Amino acid sequence: MDKRLFPIDKDIFKQSIEPLIHREYRREGRPPELPHWLVFCAIFYVMRTGISWRDLPPCYGPWHTVYTRFKRWSESGLFWRVLYELQQKKKLRMEIVWVDSTSHKVHRHGAGAPKKRDSLAG
Repeated sequence: MDKRLFPIDKDIFKQSIEPLIHREYRREGRPPELPHWLVFCAIFYVMRTGISWRDLPPCYGPWHTVYTRFKRWSESGLFWRVLYELQQKKKLRMEIVWVDSTSHKVHRHGAGAPKKRDSLAG
């Protein structure tokens, strides 16, 4: 398996990360189509490369499914709690901050649109 596409080994994920997810993430109904391991690898791929969700390689499954699960995990705080707990156990070292439009909204007037010119100014 390509380490660039799948940076986390399945066995390590099942031992260290999956119990953290199952402890807090319980959804009623049918099990998810994409395994948590695949979604986790896809999220790290987006974080590492900076590509848009729509440009995810097909090996991760439908981009919208990955994005929706990331959005749910992020809004509930689960994703960041998992990363924090892994860092506390010294299984992960994070030195980056990721900010995009899903986590920080800019007002539409804050985008630097040109100002209207005064018609009397010469």
